[in-house]
Amino acid sequence: MAETDDDDEFGLDASNAADRKILRTVLLINLGQAAASIGLGVWAASTALMGAGLDNLADASVYAVSMYAVGRAALVKVRAARLSGFLLIGLAVLLLVEVLRRFAGGEEPVGPAMMAVAAANAALNLVCLRLLRRHRGEDVNFKASAIFTSNDSIVNGAIVLSGALVMWLGSNIPDLILGVVVAGIAANGGKEILEEASKTTRVEATQDTR
Repeated sequence: MAETDDDDEFGLDASNAADRKILRTVLLINLGQAAASIGLGVWAASTALMGAGLDNLADASVYAVSMYAVGRAALVKVRAARLSGFLLIGLAVLLLVEVLRRFAGGEEPVGPAMMAVAAANAALNLVCLRLLRRHRGEDVNFKASAIFTSNDSIVNGAIVLSGALVMWLGSNIPDLILGVVVAGIAANGGKEILEEASKTTRVEATQDTR
């Protein structure tokens, strides 16, 4: 009985420890994906792979912020989610600028490398999504994390297709077009996260007035 009282006194919650473990795992996975995708994207001259790597890097930042927000006040969680949303929109703008630069001139990407890296990333994204779905709550930061991971799965499937088209056509155009698509997906994901944060703010405001 005394142990329970101590837990209450210090605000300990077993579910929070589990939440942190999930976020720590997907954080490490995304850091590994980012390093591999950016490095191989530069080597393979693939805008789509570099974009996917930057997306994973943004995801890792979001998971780090989410770990900080777990178990804290709703206002802190909303601020963390908003940071995630703006980060993803900023990533989309930077990626679009890089795509436009490469449209002016660039070498043909290495299609097989694009397909291999994207396939490996897609498998890792499924692992992350399964881990995130173990959390059944309504926390805005876990919703943000799930949105990021779902977007990544779509992007990596598209990169596999783009790699095949690059090999078939002998052109970098499919890779650059996909870069534009990735930028759009990232911007839309950021928008969804900001909407979730605003919704959570409204719900909290309604509860406070009761």
